[in-house]
Amino acid sequence: MLLGYDIGSSSVKASVVDALTGECLATTFFPKQEMAISSPQPGFAEQNPTDWWNAAIECTHELIRLLEASGKQPDIKAIGISYQMHGLVCMGRDEALRPSIIWCDSRAVSYGNNFTAGKLAWVHDHEPDMYNQIEKILLPGDYIAYKLTGDMRTTVSGLSEGLFWDMQHNSLNEAEISRLHLNPTLLADTVPTFGLQGTLTEEAARQLRLTAGIPITYRAGDQPNNALSLGVLDDGEVAATGGTSGVVYAVSDKPVSDPLNRVNPFVHVNGKTGILLCINSVGILNAWLRRNVASDLSYAQMNDLAATAPIGSEGLTLIPFGNGAERVLQNRPSHCSVHGLDFNTHTRAHLIRAAHESIAFAFAYGMHVMNDLGATTHLIRAGYGNLFLSPIFRQTLSTLTDARILLYNTDGSIGAARGAGIGVGIYSTPRDAFQTLQKVAEVTPHPYEKTETQAAYDRWLSYLTTNTKSK
Repeated sequence: MLLGYDIGSSSVKASVVDALTGECLATTFFPKQEMAISSPQPGFAEQNPTDWWNAAIECTHELIRLLEASGKQPDIKAIGISYQMHGLVCMGRDEALRPSIIWCDSRAVSYGNNFTAGKLAWVHDHEPDMYNQIEKILLPGDYIAYKLTGDMRTTVSGLSEGLFWDMQHNSLNEAEISRLHLNPTLLADTVPTFGLQGTLTEEAARQLRLTAGIPITYRAGDQPNNALSLGVLDDGEVAATGGTSGVVYAVSDKPVSDPLNRVNPFVHVNGKTGILLCINSVGILNAWLRRNVASDLSYAQMNDLAATAPIGSEGLTLIPFGNGAERVLQNRPSHCSVHGLDFNTHTRAHLIRAAHESIAFAFAYGMHVMNDLGATTHLIRAGYGNLFLSPIFRQTLSTLTDARILLYNTDGSIGAARGAGIGVGIYSTPRDAFQTLQKVAEVTPHPYEKTETQAAYDRWLSYLTTNTKSK
C-alpha cells in the first residue's frame, strides 16, 4: 500500500493506493468544511501550518478506519506528499514562527513577484525581528515532510517555484537572492523529488497510528504533482485543474520565459520545464456563489440550474478576479465585477452560468498567452472533479479554445501515493506508475456553439480590458 497526502488550502486530502493494481483503497479529506484562511489586512492570506498537520493526522486515522472496515490492515510501504505551491513557512528550531503566507497572498507584489522569495523579502523588511529568528524556510509540503521525518529539507523543484533556483544554470538563483537582500543559508538542503527523503519518526508514527520507519519517497507542488497524476510528462502535454485556483500546466523540453511574468516556468518533477498559468479566482468564486446565492443547492444542482440559461447568459458578464493579485494580469489589482445585469431578465441561473463562463474565459485568456510563448494547449488532461464537473465550464473552455479535454478519475493525493511508489522503486518509471489510469470522460469542441461562445468571450475581454486599464 502507498499513502499520499495532498496539502491544499481548502482541506488536506489523503488516499491509500494498492501499489500493484493502482486501485484507490481508501480516500478522505479534512476538515469537512473549508479550512480557514486568515486575512489580517486586505490582500493578505495566511494559514497556521499546524492546522495542515492536524488535518493530516485526522485523515490518516480515518483512512485506517476505512481500511479496517473493509477487512484490510494498513501496510504502508511509502509516503508521498503534494502541496499548495509558493507558500512561506518560517521555521524556528522546532516549529513555525508565524502563520504561513500562502499562495494567494498579494503582499509581495511590490517586490516584483508574488512567489516565496518575495514573501520572504516582505518578512525581512516588515518583520525584521521575526526574520532574524528564522532557522530555515520551508514550503507547505516541506513542513509536512518535516513533521513526518524531523528533517528540514526541500527539492530543486520546490526551490524553483519560490524563484530561488536558476533554471538556466541549474544552481541557486543568486541574483534574485541578492536583489531581495536575503540570506541564502535560510534555504533548506535539497533531496530528490523521487527517492528517500527521510523516514517516519517514532513521534510522527505515534500521532498517525502508523509504523515508524516508513520511507517518505516523493514530494512535489500541487501542479507538478497534478501533471504527474495525469501522466503529463513530455513536451506538448498539458494538465489542468479547477480547484480553489485554476491552473493550466504545460510541459516543455525547452526553457520558456515570459518577460511580463504572466505565466511562469518551474522545474517539473522529471527535470523538464513546467509552464504554469494560475488563475486565483476559480473554485473560490463558485463557493462564494453557493454560500451567498445558492445555499439551498448542491454544486451539482447549481450546474443543472445554470444549464437553463443560454450561452452568453443573455448579456450578463462577470470578471471573476477577486482573490488577490492575478499573475496573468501582471499582478494588477483586480476585483470581481458584474456587468450587464438586468433586473427584469436575469436570475441566479444566469449568474451561475455567467460565473462558470467567466472562469472558462479566464482560462482561455491565459492559454492564449501560453500559445504566444510557444506552448501547445490543444489537448488538456484534467481530473474529473471540482470545476471540471461543471458541463458549462468545460464545454465553454473546449469550444472557445478548440481543445479536447480528457478527464480522469484521479486527484492529487492519489498522484502523491503513486509518486511515492516511483520513489521507493515499486514502479520503474513515472509512465509505469500511471499505466492503470483510466479516462472517464472526454469533451470536444462544439462548432455550432462557437459563434455565440466567441461573442460572449469578446464581450468579457472588452470589460476586462477596460477594468485593468482604469487601475
